[in-house]
Amino acid sequence: MNTNYLFTIERIKKSLNRVEKSKQINKYILLYVAIKDCIQKIELPHDWVLPSTRILAEELAISRTTVVKSYELLQLEKLVVSKTGSGFKISYDISDKNTAHEKKSVIDSDLYPEISSKGKSFLNNVSLINRSTDTSVAFRPGLPPLDIFPINQWKNLLNTYWRHVKSSKLSYARSTGIDPLKRSISNYLNVSRNIKCDHDQIIVVSGSLQSLYLIGSVLIDKGDNVILEDPAFPNVHSLFKSIQANLLPIATDENGISIKKMNELNHLKPKLVHVTPSNHYPLGKKMSLQRRKELLDWASKNNSLIIENDYENEVANHLINVPSIFSLDAKDRTIYMGTFNRLLHPSIRLGYMVVPRYLIAAVEALQEHSHRFVAPSIQVVMNQFIERNYLYQHLKNILEVAQERQELFLSEFNKSETMIVKNQRFSSLHLVANFKKSTSQDEEVQIIKKLKEADVTTHSLSKCFIGNHKQQGLILGYSSVRPSVLERKVKKLVHIIG
Repeated sequence: MNTNYLFTIERIKKSLNRVEKSKQINKYILLYVAIKDCIQKIELPHDWVLPSTRILAEELAISRTTVVKSYELLQLEKLVVSKTGSGFKISYDISDKNTAHEKKSVIDSDLYPEISSKGKSFLNNVSLINRSTDTSVAFRPGLPPLDIFPINQWKNLLNTYWRHVKSSKLSYARSTGIDPLKRSISNYLNVSRNIKCDHDQIIVVSGSLQSLYLIGSVLIDKGDNVILEDPAFPNVHSLFKSIQANLLPIATDENGISIKKMNELNHLKPKLVHVTPSNHYPLGKKMSLQRRKELLDWASKNNSLIIENDYENEVANHLINVPSIFSLDAKDRTIYMGTFNRLLHPSIRLGYMVVPRYLIAAVEALQEHSHRFVAPSIQVVMNQFIERNYLYQHLKNILEVAQERQELFLSEFNKSETMIVKNQRFSSLHLVANFKKSTSQDEEVQIIKKLKEADVTTHSLSKCFIGNHKQQGLILGYSSVRPSVLERKVKKLVHIIG
């Protein structure tokens, strides 16, 4: 029997005990009243499937006719609906009935324990995050070409895992990740980024934000200074601000983050500096080799650590592969971050970081107290995906498809009279469009709102700036849109912005 039916029948039995069992009331009336009572008390929620008349009759030791009559009364009151092939469902949505009341209700915070300062900090900064559940993929940044992901390959690997997995593998796993995947990632980084690291230095996570949360939590106390590129990922800005770090935004030039400006802040003893050297977010600048060496020298002199967020490095380095900061680091001062979410698809929730050896135990301890581990099934399949060369094949397809789609996007977008894409080289899965004339932040917000109403998603450029000097513009993710849709969507975009 369906487990849901067991719960439902138990609810109905309890409700029957609450109803007055008078001999003068027919059994079908008693059952009708009992089920109605469950529905109105939300013990059986909206859209919940009721047991079939046969099953309920058998479990309650009553005739099927009695159950049929009860269900018919519930249908007459529109508390239950019947659809062919779907059985009987509860049709009583209290959310609509309570909407007006909920809007007027005010929570008396004096009745509850006070939220911690860190909890309030996360609440206050959540608006900084670029997070959307919109189903539209045009032109949302951060998405790879979703339509070319090899679903069948992944599905076959996953099916194989479940066919052969032993029951002992269904227990708890090591929080930092399974060894086979960590070794594969280590080999992958060695070949692709010349990163030489022990597999024990690799921490498997659900994504970049988890990496930053772990690093920030084990290193940063309230008021500690953290240097961020300006502009930067809004999510990075939000995370460090929420853990109550003191943020020091440093502007970038054509070679990357300004070491000259950083030297002016040495007296503040920054603990961390977060950079995106392969492809500065969102402007697309690549940090020069000389600047990377200068940054390492700065970190050594100031007893600081560098977070090298190497998002989309596979795209950024496909033509000119400047050595990673980690590979240049002889003093173990670099935390390297990578993710498969931007390369494969966001729903996979799989990333990694390589940490200095002295941080491994602290990070693992924090994971044991919080996220525990990424699902081993996903890790095993990802390992097979790498070992069987599927990842490299898919990466080749991504580069080919994304480049074609960028060219198609630009061919239409360049017809705009009000905006221009300055950096048109293929180095990322997003583009930044600037306004040709001076535009206020309010105007930028209104344009983004109009585009959203037209089912076009974009991110704000000004939102990426931490300091007072902000640039207005749009961040546009083009690669996840099929060519047949892309051309039409770009035309709509250009029509709206002018």
